[in-house]
Amino acid sequence: MVSFEMNDRKKIGLGLTGFGIFFSFLGIIFFFDKGLLAMGNILFISGVTLTIGLKSTMQFFMKPQNFKGTISFGVGFFFVVVGWPIFGMILETYGFVVLFRSI
Repeated sequence: MVSFEMNDRKKIGLGLTGFGIFFSFLGIIFFFDKGLLAMGNILFISGVTLTIGLKSTMQFFMKPQNFKGTISFGVGFFFVVVGWPIFGMILETYGFVVLFRSI
């Protein structure tokens, strides 16, 4: 059963998700700054995890139809951290679209 109540954990999760999107946007605006992009990714993933819960997050990312998107997003995150932010963001965007197109 899904609860739609807004407890403190969900409020913090939504805030972290918003900051993650904001830092990713800033990273793109500042010519693919890898520090801002990596921070945005970390905040986004932790925010989603706090908002919907660890079990639901793992179930969502580990669904067989979401493997392609999960792997693309993860490899893109790795490329951003390693120092290839443009290629990493392309992979992350593709993974994000594949993950959330079924919702």
